[in-house]
Order: sequence, then structure tokens, then C-alpha cells
Amino acid sequence: MELSTLSKNEFNSGPPQNPDFQVHSQYGVKVPMRDGASLAADIHRPAKDGRPIEEPFPVLLHRTPYNKSNEAPVLEAGFFAARGYVTVVQDCRGRYASDGGFTKYVDEAFDGCDTLEWIGQQPWCDGKVGTFGLSYGAHTQAAMACWNPSLLAAMWLDSGGFSNAFLSGCRNGGAFELRQVTWAFNEAKNSPSALAHPFVTKAALGRQDLHDWFQKLPWKIGHSPLQWTPDYENYLHEIWSHEIFDDYWRQVGLCAEAYYDDLSPVPQVHMGSWYDPYATSTTDNYVALSKRIKGTRLIMGPWTHGARTVTHSGDADMGSQSTLDNNLDTDYNHLRLRFFNHWLNGEQNEWDEEPPVRIFVMGGGSGKRNSDQRLDHGGQWRSENEWPLARAQNTPFYLQADGGLSAQAPPSVGALPELQKIAQDHSSYLFDPQKPVPTVGGNISSGQPIMQAGGFDQRESPEFYGSEHPYLPLASRPDVLVFQTEPLTEDLEVTGPINVNFWVSSSAVDTDFTAKLLDVYPPTEDYPEGYALNLTDGIIRAKFRDSWEKPELMEPGQVYQVTVQMLPTSNLFSRGHRVRLDVSSSNFPRFDVNGNTGENPGTSPVKISARNTVYHNAEQPSHVVLPLVPAE
Repeated sequence: MELSTLSKNEFNSGPPQNPDFQVHSQYGVKVPMRDGASLAADIHRPAKDGRPIEEPFPVLLHRTPYNKSNEAPVLEAGFFAARGYVTVVQDCRGRYASDGGFTKYVDEAFDGCDTLEWIGQQPWCDGKVGTFGLSYGAHTQAAMACWNPSLLAAMWLDSGGFSNAFLSGCRNGGAFELRQVTWAFNEAKNSPSALAHPFVTKAALGRQDLHDWFQKLPWKIGHSPLQWTPDYENYLHEIWSHEIFDDYWRQVGLCAEAYYDDLSPVPQVHMGSWYDPYATSTTDNYVALSKRIKGTRLIMGPWTHGARTVTHSGDADMGSQSTLDNNLDTDYNHLRLRFFNHWLNGEQNEWDEEPPVRIFVMGGGSGKRNSDQRLDHGGQWRSENEWPLARAQNTPFYLQADGGLSAQAPPSVGALPELQKIAQDHSSYLFDPQKPVPTVGGNISSGQPIMQAGGFDQRESPEFYGSEHPYLPLASRPDVLVFQTEPLTEDLEVTGPINVNFWVSSSAVDTDFTAKLLDVYPPTEDYPEGYALNLTDGIIRAKFRDSWEKPELMEPGQVYQVTVQMLPTSNLFSRGHRVRLDVSSSNFPRFDVNGNTGENPGTSPVKISARNTVYHNAEQPSHVVLPLVPAE
């Protein structure tokens, strides 16, 4: 296999493409849907002498719930229209200027297909439509593509497009991702009712402090901070209360993998990042669809959600090479322009000859505090021929009784004295759901003002919800088990999906187990206590250990095997660093907190403490499977 490290501008196709046309914009065009609703769209067309050119062009469609008239989508549309594309930007149903009620995710397939059909009837459409969009704008594309509409010719999905929202994106390992709560509250402020009643509905929402409300979870319908916007309150309650994988989660818009065989076989780019909550969806979609669809590409950067123009993810700076701009192309618009020019206009611009996979391998930086007072973690782009990497070697690293993490399996304890046998056999802690482990960064989007995304030193701080004075490292908590390697004698690259296999027991009938992978820096002058950088994490709700459809409670004290599926990552652990795995039973407010009763935390406020145990012996060898990439 051939692979290469990307040098700056290696993928640039020459100087930026200058505009060929003026732009004529028509605002608020009503597009009819099959149920009689009308969705508002702005249409930006190539123009000359101030008038739209009356001939057909390829069309680009961007559907968004974040206001088609905001500066960013308007500038984006103008860029493409000036280069020969009619660009349609549409408000999703029930958002801003569009009719109807908003129900997150599940209306986008039909609305997208109806919009495409309408576009195909317009004289300015040449019969080819490409789509693009970030986050929810990627979800709308994936949902529409599940119905394989005839006009769809190419897609660029940026940080979204659920492969399976139950497994990652809405829920994760059976737990609920509470960024869905912050999203609902933040976007309710821009709902039609809030915009129509700024001095009542919007004012009432503006008076709510989410920090206070997060202490009152779960919220009750009619008595929550969303009570003034029932559409959003009902949507949130519905998605949170569906804790079993059933037909609700198989709907178009939530589960593309159920429609992979029918999904539009058009060229498509799946772009995401290692600190994005959709990293699993992005890579899973690529793996499944690249097997049957020509022109499928994967790009994974080191960013937080959509933050492709900045070098840092949280407190970790990946260096000047980490941005998309000036590294993969002149900028994001020009990169997508080359894609659409190739597939919609037939331009021979060598797009089809580029590698199918581009990943950013984090790590290798100086470890010093840079001028922005962030950790210089570093990294570089690399091209690959597939994902996961064929040459990666899935290697188990076993949890050891002394807190070690080693490729050597635990020894048998049969001949040891009883007290030593117990210590070697397992580690236990008391999990109090009233005092959960605070979330310090991670794969989060739309989390403000409660959560921050990205990489951080794993210690409590006033900026992280739930932290308490004196703001000690999370590793100091009695309910966090820490397992780490000895300082590495040589660099070690981990790239790919990561699973943790635990043998566990609990005093409760249900509980959670969490896992977090960290790159631990040694002490330096800039960081005298070292720096424990989070890379990825995951969770498993024990009652879902064998089935997402048929949960089964635990028998207290009985040992079970469970698997935590972490989000994928790519990181070079430098010589002298340690690989660390933190184990606990909560990561709040990233995930809802299990009350240990077997009930859904989204509907039940009851919480009891549980004594949870992780086993690490020869017969029950808990371990993390790391995809190690051999050094070149």
C-alpha cells in the first residue's frame, strides 16, 4: 500500500477560480410541499448586467434550520452562483420563514425530495443537483438521499448525516447525549413563536438559566425551560424517552444504515473531525457507501464541530497545518467547487485521481504552551487508500491490578493469598449519581453554555459544569479508575475505531460504565503537573449489554461482559508519553446520568448509589483494543 504525508498546498489545483458571473438573488420564494406547506428559499443565480442569465445551470441545494438569510449561507451561495451554479438555500420546515411545525430530523427526507422535484421543474435547472451543508445541513442530505431522488447528482456532507442516531449522535451506548437538550433550548429562542412574540415567549426563554435547570433533570412537560415552545419541549421529551432501539430510531433521517442499499449512488464526500460528535456516523457512512458508490471520499480533521478554519480544538492546538484552508485547498469553498465542477460540469481537474481518504494524525508537537496559551499538540495530514487502515494492528492493552495498562495479559491469581487475590482480581468504586464525574471537553456540539468541546487537561475547572473547588484532576476522584502504560520508549500511533471490553459487576440492577482514552504528557516547565489530554470516549448502559432492542437488567453481584464503543480517533503518542484509560460510571453533562434503578433517566428522577466493579484477571481480562499503525 502506498501512503503519503501531505505537504502544504499539495492538493491545491492552482490559483483560486475567479468569478465568472454576477449574482442575482431572489428572496423568500415559496416552495410547495406534498402536505400543502410552503418552505421558503432564496435563489441565487448567475447573472450578467444585473439580470439573471436565462439558461439552465447545474444547481446546488443547501437546506438549513439556522436561517437561510444569515451572512454565512448568503456569502457561500454567492460564491457558487458567481461560478456558474444556481444556488438554492432553504429554511427547513417550521424554521424562520418556512411554514409548518418543526420536528427535528424526521421531516427532512420528504421535504428535501419535494424541493428537488420543484427545482427540476424550473427553467434555470439543467437537470443536475448537488447538495451541501454542515451539521443539520448534512442530516438533511442523508435523509433525502435515502429515497434516492432522481435529480440528485452529488453530495458534500460536512459533520453530519446519521448512520444510526441511536448508537451515536443522539444516544450513545444506551445513554442520551445531553447536547440535544442544549440544542433544543438554544434553538427554541429562534422558533417561530419566539420570533413572533419577542416580549413574551423570547423574553421568557431569555430569563432561564440552564445551569440551574440542569440540576433539575429530567424536565417535566409543561414545567421545563421549554414550556413556552411546546414543539421543542415535546420533541425533546419524545427523543429522550425512546431509550430502546425500535421503529422510532429506524426512521429516515435518524438511521441511514437501514437504507444503505437504496441510498443515492452519487459521488459524495463525508467530512468530519476527531472531536466531532458525528465522527462515528461520518466514518461508518464512508465505510458502507464506499463499497458500492464510485467517488465516495472521506476527510477527517482534528477539529471540533465544523471548526475547520482554526488550529485548536479546545485547549489543544494542532498547528498551522491542521486547518482545511491553505492545506487541503485554498479554502473550503474552492475545495468543494473542484468537487462539484468535476461531477456536475465534467471538468477534468484531477479530483477523481486524489486519494479516497485524508486524515489528520494528531500529536507530535512540542508539548509547550504556545503564544495563545494552549498546548502545542501538533499533527499532520496524511492520505490513505481506505478506512479503517488495513495496516492497523488491533492490539489489546490489558487493565492491570497496579493501575497499569499493558499488552501483556494479567497473570493468574490462583496461588496468591486471598487478600492479594482480591486486589489482583478487580477494582471497585462507589458511583453516586448525585455527584457525577464532570465532562471536561470531548465530542460535543451545540453544548453551550453547559459544555465545551475539544481537548483539555482532564482536571476540574470553573469553566466546566459540575466542577468543584479545589478543582483537582479527575484522576483524583475515588470513582475514577486510572490505567496507564509506562512512559513510551518510542512513538506509538493509534488510528481507527476503538473498543473497550470490560468484565463488570454492580450492586445495582443497572448502571453505566464509561471509558476515556488520554494522551498523558510528562511534567514540563510549562505544565509542571503534566497534561492529560482527552482523545475520545464512550459509554455503555449495562442493561443494553446484549441487545439494543431487548434490554435486560443485571443480577446484583453477577459478572457480565460489556463493550464500550469509543468514537474513532487518530493520534501519535510521542516517546515519553503514556497511553491512559480512565474508567468510571458517569460523564456529565455529556451523557445523562444513570440512576442505577433500571428506569430511563429521561423520565425518572429516582437515583441510588451503586458499588461498581471492573475485573482485570486472567479469566476476566478487561482490555482496550487499540488500532496500532506501524511506523514507516
